[in-house]
This record gives sequence, structure tokens and C-alpha cells, in this order.
Amino acid sequence: MVQIAFGRTPLSRCAYYRQVCDLPAEVDPPQVGRIVLGMGVAWAVIMPATLGQDVKVWMQRHHHRIGPIMSHPRSKRWTYLTQPDLPDDIMLFAEMFRLDVSLVRAGATVALPSPADRGTTFRAWIARPDSAFRPSGSVVVAAIRGCVAERIARRKRGFTYA
Repeated sequence: MVQIAFGRTPLSRCAYYRQVCDLPAEVDPPQVGRIVLGMGVAWAVIMPATLGQDVKVWMQRHHHRIGPIMSHPRSKRWTYLTQPDLPDDIMLFAEMFRLDVSLVRAGATVALPSPADRGTTFRAWIARPDSAFRPSGSVVVAAIRGCVAERIARRKRGFTYA
């Protein structure tokens, strides 16, 4: 089996995403070195970083693999790359919208961490992809719901959400 390096240039990193992670990423525009992923084989769930941290812990506690997770430090948001398996359900979109969670589906584009990014100012991996594995979007949504339910239970007991 051929080992592909994570990549120190936008083109080599893009090759890693394509060959190791099965993510059809592209460098766009080439002169800037930004790496983008058109949603299709993967979708994304974007949420506030604090919720993202809780979702990661919830998934691990419930023995789910977490898959690729990105941080956007300036906007304080996390992005989970998932399987493209969430239903086209307006009630689900509304529920997630009320929680400040975005479901990014086919036709949209997400930027991936690139060596051209200035350090980790724009995007950084929390859980770097090392295979084609991505969790089910339904598992990530269940984790979000579980975290929100735990937060509500803590409030009822008199504890604040950290």
C-alpha cells in the first residue's frame, strides 16, 4: 500500500484529500492556494465551537467514530464532515437553525484546511481525516440533540451550560 503524505503545499494536500480521504477537493484559486470541497460524497454540519466540543465528547462517550472535524477559529465554529445521508426535511433544518447549526448539503462548497492558510487563523483540523470514513449525518444530529437535552437538564438542576 502506498503511503500518501499529508502534504505541505496546496497541491500535495489536495492530493492527500483526494487519494486518502476520498474527498474530491480542488485548489481554487490556484494563486491563493485555498482548498475547497464541493458537497456531494460528503456533507457538512457546522455549529458553534462550544457545541462542537460537546458533540465530539458525546460521540466518543457513546462509542461513535468522530471522523473529520474542522475548526474555524475566527468565527468560533466547528465543521463535521459527514456521510450525505440526512433527509431533506424542513423540520430538521428548522430545528438545527434554532440551535445555530447549518446543514451543508449537495451543491454547496466548504473550504478545507490548506498549507496556504496563515497558520491556523482560518481553518485547522480538530480531527484530521486519515481515511474515507465520515460519520452518518444522523449520528451527528443525534449527538447535537443529546447535548442540547443534557444542557436543558443541567439548567433545570440549576447548573449553567459551560
